[in-house]
Amino acid sequence: MAVFPYDIHATDGRARTGTLRTMRGDIQTPAFMPVGTAATVKGVYMDHVRQAGADIILGNTYHLMLRPGAERIARLGGLHKFCGWDGPMLTDSGGFQVWSLSKLRKMSEEGVEFRSHIDGSKHMLSPERSMEIQAELLGADICMQFDECTPFPATPDQARASMELSLRWGARSLAAFGDRPDQTLFAIVQGSTYADLRAESAQRSIEAGGYGGYAIGGLAVGEGHEMMCSVLDVTTPHLPADRPRYLMGVGKPIDLVEAVYRGVDMFDCVIPTRSGRHGQVWTDTGPYNIRKAEFAEDDSPLDPAIDCPASQNYSKAYVHHLIRSGEMLGQMILSRHNIAYFEDLMRRIRTEITSGTYDRFVSDFRAAWA
Repeated sequence: MAVFPYDIHATDGRARTGTLRTMRGDIQTPAFMPVGTAATVKGVYMDHVRQAGADIILGNTYHLMLRPGAERIARLGGLHKFCGWDGPMLTDSGGFQVWSLSKLRKMSEEGVEFRSHIDGSKHMLSPERSMEIQAELLGADICMQFDECTPFPATPDQARASMELSLRWGARSLAAFGDRPDQTLFAIVQGSTYADLRAESAQRSIEAGGYGGYAIGGLAVGEGHEMMCSVLDVTTPHLPADRPRYLMGVGKPIDLVEAVYRGVDMFDCVIPTRSGRHGQVWTDTGPYNIRKAEFAEDDSPLDPAIDCPASQNYSKAYVHHLIRSGEMLGQMILSRHNIAYFEDLMRRIRTEITSGTYDRFVSDFRAAWA
């Protein structure tokens, strides 16, 4: 398979900036990937996602295989053409979603048999099927190995069993992925909150060979911010310096800032658009709720510091009215602003690392967040 070139441009402590060069374009890191669960970044046009500064978006294997169906997307030319995104795209393996369906699934060595949350139909998702969907049918540029997301909390024995299963599924994912010169496959490091298991998972994934990057899974599942940082402290030092490191499903702005501080390069999360649908506006000091009465006659923009029409061209009073009235335009404005804010945060992080001032930036951000 392809191992996309990854050029490191600057470092500041463990934080670094770089460029991941894919066949569909370059990804500047640290990078935040807006989540396009069902072939759409909810409420935001793809050209607006690009204008916000996103180089790459994420697609969801589980949801797309159920609706409209991976084979249908393939017949229509693949996921990029289907949703109108011509840049790089990463797809998750589906493992997290089927893990979350505890009452609808049955797990075995073969894979996960589950019933659709849409119509109750029965499906089997295995490493081989996940690779077929991601690489063949959807045509993702970056695919993820099939894994089990270790639950939290987990005993050492439970965490080891889960890690071992993910390693075996990773080997099958590599074999099924095969030789794809235009696509790459990332490993997923598991091990729950146990430093020895995280180190072992990373080392054995590296020894397997062939992976184009390394993801850190099993976080953002209830362990909390401080524990997440502790796990990153004992995990990223074991990952190759010349490969991108991806923290899956994270997170809030303070999580991104702290994870970059610990050497992480790539992120994804549904927070920008999910928050937008619920009236939350993200800023450096956390989110504020536009539904509150205090904004009913506030004529100031959502955030004049963000270079985005949604952030600058609509007053808080107007968006307050839209959200309180149930108008979809309000949700669209907030979702577009939130994505622009997250992408602007990544741009500022890259600038601070390049300038050698990231320590100060992190210190100021922590203070503002507090």
